[in-house]
Amino acid sequence: MSGQIEPVDEIMPWHRLIFLALQHVLVLYAGAVVPPLIVGGAMKLSPDQMALLINADLFAGGVITLVQTLGLWKLGARLPVMMGVSFVSVGPMIAMAANPNIGITGIYGSVIAGGLFAMALAPVMTRLLRYFPAVVSGSIILLLGISIVPIGINWAGGGVGSTNFGDPVNLLICFGVLALIVSLQRFGRGVVRNISVLIGIGVGYVVCLALGKVSFDSVAHAPWIGLVMPFQFGLPTFQLGAVLSMCIVMTVVLVESTGMFLAVGDIVGRPMTPRLMTRALMADGAGAVFGGIFNTFPYTSFTQNIGLLTITGVKSRYVCAVGGALMVGLGLLPKLAHVIASIPMYVLGGAGIVMFGLVIAAGVRMLSTVDFTGNRNNQLVVAISGAMAMVPLVAPTMFNRFPQWLAPITHSGILLGAVSAFVLNLYLNGADSRENAAVSARHTAVANGMEG
Repeated sequence: MSGQIEPVDEIMPWHRLIFLALQHVLVLYAGAVVPPLIVGGAMKLSPDQMALLINADLFAGGVITLVQTLGLWKLGARLPVMMGVSFVSVGPMIAMAANPNIGITGIYGSVIAGGLFAMALAPVMTRLLRYFPAVVSGSIILLLGISIVPIGINWAGGGVGSTNFGDPVNLLICFGVLALIVSLQRFGRGVVRNISVLIGIGVGYVVCLALGKVSFDSVAHAPWIGLVMPFQFGLPTFQLGAVLSMCIVMTVVLVESTGMFLAVGDIVGRPMTPRLMTRALMADGAGAVFGGIFNTFPYTSFTQNIGLLTITGVKSRYVCAVGGALMVGLGLLPKLAHVIASIPMYVLGGAGIVMFGLVIAAGVRMLSTVDFTGNRNNQLVVAISGAMAMVPLVAPTMFNRFPQWLAPITHSGILLGAVSAFVLNLYLNGADSRENAAVSARHTAVANGMEG
């Protein structure tokens, strides 16, 4: 038996390997390109800059997927995972984008610093999980969904500042996309169901093309092949509030990733040891550093691809490695990125309502595992952290008199809610309570729908 190859290390015929890898890329694709579209839209970037963000996102995601699946130095779990930008980072980066003293170079500086922080934190992360039970993790995921759903709603109307915001025809297309996605989830099977969001966006885009609502001006001038170079938006800058904000984000990302890696290890029959977990989380941190250098954002493993492992029964890490290589290739095709950047906002709105709403549902599902009857303190954790997360949404000027360097934290609902949930749970339930001792990582793996 010693010479028998484990399923996770199986190298299958190339034709099958490429087909399965392409399936993973298709499942990941819609979620992968959404964060740059959100952040780029918040910063009002030009189509060329948006295309650059998309190319960088795919390129860096492919590289860090290769690191996670194949291993490099002390990095990588050598498990079948696909890496993409974490939605946890989106809200804080939007808050940073709204601050003229930070800008995009400040965002990249914070991402690099946050990645270095995550790499330093990775070796001790398994001992810190007790401080993130389901009541904390579930609250954070729920609040994340609440924080980003307004983005999807504004997309549905055509985007903030759009001259034809709320146009009935555009809304009809938006809700047509939404209805198609829901129908594919109801009646679709296998891969069709897994890529329902991608199909919905594609059909909506074709309808817009037929109605003459898409401009290809930027596509025509884009080269077919282009390299993603470091610091294309300028050298990173480091602002204290932005750095602190991203360090909090990366802590949450590591908690989320821990649950996902535990789930993958169980699925493929390679249980996660402390050493293997450290390698996996170190790669997450290194992915953020790499992303900040190559014009993109923090990375984590995508949940929907974990589900695909179960559906297909294929456990080979080399499938995802080839998927990572395909992503690198896609990241070198500027014309494709320009096509994606030309998708009307209201088409994305139909998908955004589904995707962001599912984040809320995932948080609710995780909180359903929490004891609210026997431990009423948990109600206070959820209630107060929820109220704090609403402050930037309902009273955006509440903290304007605070020091400017705190703005990335005080203007981000998800960070205010996350810090509140963590501190309240520690105060009300204590560091050594039974609730905290029961590590919530496996609940995260099951209930977290953040990336899908």
